[in-house]
Amino acid sequence: MPRVLVVGSANVDFTVTLPRLPRPGETVSEGTLLVARGGKGANQAVAARRLGAEVRLIACVGDDTSGGEVRAALAGEGIGVESIVTTATAATGTALIVVDSEGRNQIAVAPGANRALTPTDVDQREAYVAWAEVVVCSLEVPLVAARRALELARRHGAVTILNPAPLPDRGLDFLDLADYVTPNESEAARLTALTVTDAAGAGEAATAIRALGATRVIVTLGAAGALADGPDGRVHAPAPRVTAVDTTGAGDAFNGALAVALAERRPLAAALAFANTAAALACTKRGAQPSMPTRPEVERLQT
Repeated sequence: MPRVLVVGSANVDFTVTLPRLPRPGETVSEGTLLVARGGKGANQAVAARRLGAEVRLIACVGDDTSGGEVRAALAGEGIGVESIVTTATAATGTALIVVDSEGRNQIAVAPGANRALTPTDVDQREAYVAWAEVVVCSLEVPLVAARRALELARRHGAVTILNPAPLPDRGLDFLDLADYVTPNESEAARLTALTVTDAAGAGEAATAIRALGATRVIVTLGAAGALADGPDGRVHAPAPRVTAVDTTGAGDAFNGALAVALAERRPLAAALAFANTAAALACTKRGAQPSMPTRPEVERLQT
């Protein structure tokens, strides 16, 4: 089995589906509530596990009921949770998500325990980094912890994926530690001060991000698929057409699937197609982790 280590956040998600998104100061009623687990790190771990990888997660949860539920749910997926840190100094992270009838969302996050993950916590789990073929990091944990995970991954020869989300206002100074940087359109635009609305703009942004130190850049373009730029050239992979219900977690499905495909040594074009299909399927169900597709589902849509 491919071996994937994810370093990132773990949350409880409260998702309300409404006819439309509220405007500032407005209350929109007649919604339905879904309570599930989320957080970019945990979502990516679930995605990779359901797609056939052996997965470990380095994250931090609170010493509370929500933290226990997060840990139990991940263990139930078959994910290694021994590497998850528990802290008594903060509550488990929580996300409030509103989704409209077209699948668009607004998300507010109280990071809580996610911000308590330290470089020392990562150092103490170096054995998990050494075990992994691919290490995936996102940025709902402290930047110093993400940087340390990438440094250790480089030391042990793992392929590194940096999902620069959410992108800090001051930018990033460790893109050179990533074999693959995977921004979406808005993150690519903020990293480069370029306009990114289509594949052409994504290509320009990818080249600019590579100039900042990244080896390869993959800009995700939603329904338009993904564009990759690297030493071997540029690849644009379209996404399959689906009816979107909720786009929450689509980027996490993409990154989890990409990690699995790279661990399986797939060519980049095939890895992008696999990841695009997983992300598209994630848009067809409500919630983050509940929407992560299985490998048979991805393979059926690809045939």
